Amino acid sequence: MICLRDGRGTTLPGNMHSFEYRNGSLFCENVDLAGLAAQTGTPAYVYSAATILDHYRRLDEALAGVPHLICYAVKANSNIAILNLLAKEGAGFDIVSGGELFRVAKAGGNPAQCTFAGVGKTEAEIREALQRGILAFNVESEAELAQINRVAAGLGVKAPVAVRVNPDVDAHTHKYISTGKSENKFGITFERVAAVYEAASKLPHLHLRGVQMHIGSQITEAGPFAEAVDKMLPLVCQLKIRYGIEYFSIGGGMGIVYDPSLASGAPGWWKSDASEGRLTVAEYAAAVVPKLKALGLKILVEPGRVLVGNAGVLLTRALYVKQSETKKFVIVDAGMNDLIRPALYQSFHEIVPVAEPAPQSPPAKVDIVGPVCESGDFFAQDRELPPLAEGDLLAVMSAGAYGAAMSSTYNSRPLLPEILVHGDRFAVIRRRQTPEDLVRDESLPQW
Repeated sequence: MICLRDGRGTTLPGNMHSFEYRNGSLFCENVDLAGLAAQTGTPAYVYSAATILDHYRRLDEALAGVPHLICYAVKANSNIAILNLLAKEGAGFDIVSGGELFRVAKAGGNPAQCTFAGVGKTEAEIREALQRGILAFNVESEAELAQINRVAAGLGVKAPVAVRVNPDVDAHTHKYISTGKSENKFGITFERVAAVYEAASKLPHLHLRGVQMHIGSQITEAGPFAEAVDKMLPLVCQLKIRYGIEYFSIGGGMGIVYDPSLASGAPGWWKSDASEGRLTVAEYAAAVVPKLKALGLKILVEPGRVLVGNAGVLLTRALYVKQSETKKFVIVDAGMNDLIRPALYQSFHEIVPVAEPAPQSPPAKVDIVGPVCESGDFFAQDRELPPLAEGDLLAVMSAGAYGAAMSSTYNSRPLLPEILVHGDRFAVIRRRQTPEDLVRDESLPQW
């Protein structure tokens, strides 16, 4: 099923983005992707600035009922041009490494609007974050609290912290991206949080600035968010009275539609018993904002995928069409090293030809596979698509989040270029690696 926009620019069900067919070709905003591919080559990532800004502004408006800060989850797409785009809108940032903090600063972001998450912060990362003056650490364990206190003592400062609470709420998402259940490695169990805050209040180099939770990723219903907020509210009120905390971070996790054909009720890849659905930011805000108004605290949210996921595509070209006894394979020039989500999460990405297929084109069932030497190197299996031939350009949709950010040079395949479109212009925001780049930091031993 192809579900983009029609030639009049009308948004069809399932997706919110700036990709549409015009005059027989797929456009990103006002840039023809066929022409772009001719100039930049394939494979390549292409992002729409308008889509990112639209999603950010929609979320910001939806949260207007409470004082808030949107801290973009850098791990979703960490290109500094994307970070700069959001920094200019006033976004904060949710980071999980010293490298991401460096990227934010390089992009013109404000470290004082950065929250630092992650279960394994090193001493060097903690020190750098304190020296840059971050908003707070989202602390995941008592051992980490002690380590931050030690590093802060060595610098003669107080470290701002917020304990991450694991509320034991089922987010109904893929097990690899569920973070709010008691068996997950993240956060402090709900029952122990009060005692942990009491112990932390006695550490002289900590400033208890807030409290945080995050229940998972790719969540496409409002219920789990509302349930987690309801469970947290009495605890947050208690912490506000006792320790004067300034904010409550409700995490991120809003999902997007990867498969438009499932938005009306069929099972999705991530959940076998319900619709993928599309949770709008308005529905999300309606579920949580009324509950948060009376707190009198600043509310932090940490979205990633919902801002950038549908803003990007992976452009790839068909190299060969291979017919076996049982299957038809379309072998493309992108591989699992470029976009690992289908192999890692068994995830679905809509795939469309860049040249608009004729309405009467009979679909055929094919596997879209890459050149990497792994059986897991596929983008689609048994997918009904319009007729495809060698040389055809394809767009793997909804690739703006966890695409380039999770890519690798496996099989010694250079990293892809990333291209940002703004109106009728585009800029290469990361150049294509060369073979020389692959070995630049390697050396032969001199013995």
